[in-house]
Amino acid sequence: MTVRVLVADDQDLVRTGLSMILDAQPDIEVVGQAADGHAAVELAHRLRPDVCLVDIRMPGLDGIEVTELLAGRGVPDPIAVVVITTFDLDEYVQGALRAGARGFLLKDAGPELLVQAVHAAAVGDALIAPNITRRLLATLAARKPSSRRTQPIERLTEREEEVLTLVARGRTNAEIAAELFIGLTTAKTHVASLLTKIGARNRVEIAMWAYDTGRVGD
Repeated sequence: MTVRVLVADDQDLVRTGLSMILDAQPDIEVVGQAADGHAAVELAHRLRPDVCLVDIRMPGLDGIEVTELLAGRGVPDPIAVVVITTFDLDEYVQGALRAGARGFLLKDAGPELLVQAVHAAAVGDALIAPNITRRLLATLAARKPSSRRTQPIERLTEREEEVLTLVARGRTNAEIAAELFIGLTTAKTHVASLLTKIGARNRVEIAMWAYDTGRVGD
């Protein structure tokens, strides 16, 4: 299956470079390019790509606003968005993820990680640059739990609570399986169940929820 991608960046050279990297892949096709946020939203609605690769800083609408319009809560037919930026700022990361982004990368992440992020977003997974994930989890661990204790849609099982803690500490599915002495498929099933029960869209949102509700501390 060919993954259809829309690339949105206000810098011509960056936009062209990203498009060339993606078009060089045998199973990825860049179907459109946009130089500002309004054009990105219009093209996304018209072309219905599988993934939108969106710069965080653009004229008109920024990347977070574009993400909210294309993939935010309440959007009836959301489109997967991967946000990419030069600026390694925590508020950008959290803003993009809360808006519904399925990936967050720095522009110097390299072609391999870029391609992986696009493929992950296309199948409903999330890929956040590893250095960003580690720092974001450390930031969450240092802050106080939210005063608003959000309850899960359905009560978590004891095993799901264990998996929740490990996800919040940045463990991969393979690491979770090893630590809990369960199969990799079982670990993936528990993570999928957590996504459904707490209404999260990716692993980082699971971590955010765990810290916000005081389930994970230092």
